[in-house]
Amino acid sequence: MDKPKKYVLDMFPYPSGAGLHVGHPEGYTASDVMARYWRMKGYDVLHPIGWDSFGLPAEQFAINTGAQPADTTAKNIANFKRQLKMLGFSYDWDREVATTDIDYVKWTQWIFLQLYKKGLASQSEVSVNWCPALGTVLANEEVINGLSERGDHPVVRLPLRQWQLKITDYADRLEAGLEGLDWPSGTLTAQKQWIGKSEGCNIDFEVEGLEGEKITVFTTRADTLMGVTYVTLAPEHPLVSAVTSDEQKAEVEAYVTETSSRSDLDRTAAKEKTGVFTGGYAVHPISGEKVPIWIGDYVLGSYGTGAVMAVPAHDERDFEFAAKYGLDLKWVVEPKKGELSKDEAFTAPGVATNSGEFDGMATAKCKKAVTKKLKSIEKGGPKITYKLRDWTFSRQRYWGEPIPIYFPVDFADGVEHGDVDPREDGCDHTIRYDQPIPVDESELPLKLPVMEDFKPGDDPAGCLARARDWRYFQKDGKWYARETNTMPQWAGSCWYYFRFLDPKNFEEAFSKKVDEQWMPVDLYVGGAEHAVLHLLYARFWHQVLFDLGYTTHPEPFQKLVHQGMILGSDGEKMSKSRGNVVNPDDIVNDQGGDALRMYEMFMGPLEAVKPWQTEQVAGIVRFQNKVYNVVKSAVENKCTDMDEETTKMMHKTMKKVTEDIDSMSFNTAISALMVYVNHLQSLKDKAPVEAAENLALMISPFGPHLGEECWNMLGHEESLAYHPWVEYDEELCVDNTVTMGVQVNGKVRGEIEIPKDADQELAMGEAMKQSRVAAQLDGKDVKKIIFVPGRILNIVA
Repeated sequence: MDKPKKYVLDMFPYPSGAGLHVGHPEGYTASDVMARYWRMKGYDVLHPIGWDSFGLPAEQFAINTGAQPADTTAKNIANFKRQLKMLGFSYDWDREVATTDIDYVKWTQWIFLQLYKKGLASQSEVSVNWCPALGTVLANEEVINGLSERGDHPVVRLPLRQWQLKITDYADRLEAGLEGLDWPSGTLTAQKQWIGKSEGCNIDFEVEGLEGEKITVFTTRADTLMGVTYVTLAPEHPLVSAVTSDEQKAEVEAYVTETSSRSDLDRTAAKEKTGVFTGGYAVHPISGEKVPIWIGDYVLGSYGTGAVMAVPAHDERDFEFAAKYGLDLKWVVEPKKGELSKDEAFTAPGVATNSGEFDGMATAKCKKAVTKKLKSIEKGGPKITYKLRDWTFSRQRYWGEPIPIYFPVDFADGVEHGDVDPREDGCDHTIRYDQPIPVDESELPLKLPVMEDFKPGDDPAGCLARARDWRYFQKDGKWYARETNTMPQWAGSCWYYFRFLDPKNFEEAFSKKVDEQWMPVDLYVGGAEHAVLHLLYARFWHQVLFDLGYTTHPEPFQKLVHQGMILGSDGEKMSKSRGNVVNPDDIVNDQGGDALRMYEMFMGPLEAVKPWQTEQVAGIVRFQNKVYNVVKSAVENKCTDMDEETTKMMHKTMKKVTEDIDSMSFNTAISALMVYVNHLQSLKDKAPVEAAENLALMISPFGPHLGEECWNMLGHEESLAYHPWVEYDEELCVDNTVTMGVQVNGKVRGEIEIPKDADQELAMGEAMKQSRVAAQLDGKDVKKIIFVPGRILNIVA
């Protein structure tokens, strides 16, 4: 490319059945302002759009309407496309893609296979929130008090075969890669907190009576090891049944059953922590003392090692738990200064006490000493852990990308493959999930079967398990079964920015040439609700593709901007249930697409949360009419003369609007244009043509239809979309005069306008022309004059 590039990207929309509401175009308008501005500044701009069209909402909409998801999705896309086009967004529609396009599915599946070949995609038994009524696994956030958030259906915890992507292998890279990115600080913090890097120590507790078994815990406070008074296991920890005594068995089993219906989020969010003594004991790795083993709902089998060492004297949660159940406390850290209060846990750093060989050590030194000791006796050692969990990549639903994996099918001994058909009822067979086989890349895409009934069922294998003709197939005389889980909606949105570069390439997902030309994304605009998962998952896939040599750029999104939410006029989030949704079709039909665009950019700072007020759009319409009338007057009167005041205001406005667009301060840019238009309007038939032309250019990123209309009225046949942006003269942006307040005895009594380099004599002469100043000094002697050129004139009398 001969020109410098700008890749401007929106977080592409999910095409819902409801269409856009007025909150949606805010981010799209902001990115379009920048795309139009940068084109006029001489950049080669890539500004594409597409559709995140797989997922549960689309499937549910199809179920509710009795239609096929492919048909309802196509209709929804057509409606969204109509709405975006009426707003004049300068998208490159030739690059339009949808995650449901079969050519797009092919390359999403291809990327999955690259992850699989690299050892980053594997199966495991994962404890999940399974809702039989909804027929799917629910996220922790979707389970409240053991019931599904949608429908209040019972939810059970059960181990389920799931595909997982080993995003934890990239935890360090994902954190380190944030350095140097121009992202909102809150998003950077959210990403780091989600990754949750912790440096600490693994500690092994042997189990009394179980030779060879051990309980491993992770802690960042190894210095408190000598204060351990009990160990707590997650109810789903594999050693629970083994460590439980006969006397405690019934109570433990009842507790495990009770907690199994609660989600991880529900358990950790509960204010009151509960637990049960197992009757078993662990052995302290240094002192050799017996330590009781409990199980507790606040410890999760899916997080860390599924076990924690409890130091109630120095941990608030452990302190409350110990107080509730009457458990012992050992104080092993004391403040460096002052007395130790035993009314609450002491959690701050201090000095080790009651810790044998570690007594007197400061916390930091004691951590290292304990860790070193544990390593020397082979009872633990240093460890880095992450809050980040591997990405569960399976969904038991229909409307998603099929996972391109299949498995051998076994039959009873002596049964030949040619004599049986697993598609038939009553055919006894076993699917060998332990022997996954990747679909050959030449056979991609693996298409979804058309199903009349794609509703979820109570089979955790998913509804695709009912599509027997699709699921089972023969190859080389043997039967195989396809994977019936589908990919989550996140999959397609992980890499769409690459496909936009090369959407018609049928040989590869994208070429190295376009990667070199266009990546990384220069501006990525989208809602803050995607501050963690979408951005984290997309960065993970990107870094894998970087490692495999498909891209030369380690990070995908250089600059990220979150638009603020537009609320309903009642100050609440727009939703059908509240009745506060405003349809952009109504605004455009009544007042035009440019009015909607400019109003949303004028409402306030882009990042701010703002309430919608339909009646205020009329003010933008009046402003547009002023712009049109000013340009019309300039054309009709053909005025070429420009006075000094207008010249200066024009150049100041061009500078202000340019700088404000550069910083995406669109509201103040439009405000400056309003002041400029009011001045030109005051000139009546003397508004200069040059001033009108620059007005048309500056208004065009915000109101492209108005800008083009004015440009054509000014006699230009070609579009202004690629016309050079306005250029201002810095010298003409500087005022030659300055306005100063005049004080008499420290109180402001008047105001004067004088040259910036005026001396005291000239300033006093102008001040004495002010009637209020003269009146204050009448009959008085001037004792002192305090004059700072351009700033202060204070007359003391």
